[in-house]
Amino acid sequence: QLQASGGGLVQAGGSLRLSCAASGFIFDDYSIGWFRQAPGKEREVVSCISGTDGSTYYADSVKGRFFISSDNAKNTVYLQMNNLDPEDTAVYYCAAELGFTSWEVWKMGLLFGSWGQGTLVTVSS
Repeated sequence: QLQASGGGLVQAGGSLRLSCAASGFIFDDYSIGWFRQAPGKEREVVSCISGTDGSTYYADSVKGRFFISSDNAKNTVYLQMNNLDPEDTAVYYCAAELGFTSWEVWKMGLLFGSWGQGTLVTVSS
């Protein structure tokens, strides 16, 4: 089970840190990542951290602004979001994959059939 939290309302240029708390599975064996879905748009991948070697991956739209990290002791993955833009407004969801196929597969968004509640991030201009 994954529980996303940390969303909120922030002004453009501000920062937020999202948390994804995992339970019920062996955290170290999984890759954890973030997707987002803006109103009227398709869900898109934002970032993920590989459970096999700790490599991190980012969508082009967030590179250099968002940073993903993992605290294995707390079974939690964080997404630090800096220099937020109104275009970042979306519901953010976390997802987990046993092992790691590839970033290309994550970008296709086909690995995950169900989604949790997500956390809403609203960036005002």
